[in-house]
Amino acid sequence: MNQSRTNKFHVLKTDSEPMAQWRINLNDIIFGAESRLGKAFDIILIIAILLSVLAVILESIVSLDTPFGRSLYIIEWIFTLAFTIEYGLRLACVRHPFKYIFSFYGLIDLLSIIPTYLSLFIPGANSLLVIRIFRILRVFRILKLFNYIREAETLAEAMVTGRRKIIVFLYFICTLVVVFGCFMYLIEGSDNGFTSIPRSIYWAIVTMTTVGYGDLTPTTAFGQMIASMMMIIGYAVIAVPTGIYTAELSKAIVRKRDVRGCIGCGKNGHEVESDYCRFCGEKLPE
Repeated sequence: MNQSRTNKFHVLKTDSEPMAQWRINLNDIIFGAESRLGKAFDIILIIAILLSVLAVILESIVSLDTPFGRSLYIIEWIFTLAFTIEYGLRLACVRHPFKYIFSFYGLIDLLSIIPTYLSLFIPGANSLLVIRIFRILRVFRILKLFNYIREAETLAEAMVTGRRKIIVFLYFICTLVVVFGCFMYLIEGSDNGFTSIPRSIYWAIVTMTTVGYGDLTPTTAFGQMIASMMMIIGYAVIAVPTGIYTAELSKAIVRKRDVRGCIGCGKNGHEVESDYCRFCGEKLPE
């Protein structure tokens, strides 16, 4: 018992210890967005991320890779080393480095530098560097777009709320494509390209989603009739989940409404951040 208390006290004491001034200043620059240096650092970081992703994209173009491949490879390593140093500085200026490592941004920062080192052992792994584009999410902090994040939470809430209906619908669609795929396998057969049930199911998915690659086409009259039915059903496939999500989104927006009543007209249902009544313009109570 005494040892447990001692360990607890040691943790609390460590957490409450003041950070060195250089770590505080560095944290303000790297993680802050209010100071001039913090804003400049974020803007430079975003430009570097965009340029590094552009270099990876250009490297995949054969006509550019031949004359500029080595230069792009060097640029890629320069950005990777710079991001590695930046990642180390982030760990150095936070109080709990391990918490940052396993946070969302920490994982993105780590995954954005690993592919280059993996490419030394696994050719082509550097193509995964495009994951760096996710680091641009920091623009929400720079441009103070947190309200957009709140709207995204509403969209996610609607998706979670309607998940059961969507799952049931997806199960129904999976059942249809399996059944129609089996039918087409029996009707068309291997002579017309439907060599197996999985390949026939693939055709059913492509047809029902109205993608229509054209690599598999029915040739018999009965098969073409089945295909026509699936194409018509495909339009319903697009409409049903959209309707489900729209309904859940409307409910989520209503739940976000403020319950404050207006002292002028007595009505409620205002937005949470509203300061004035949307019906009569009266100032809402705090």
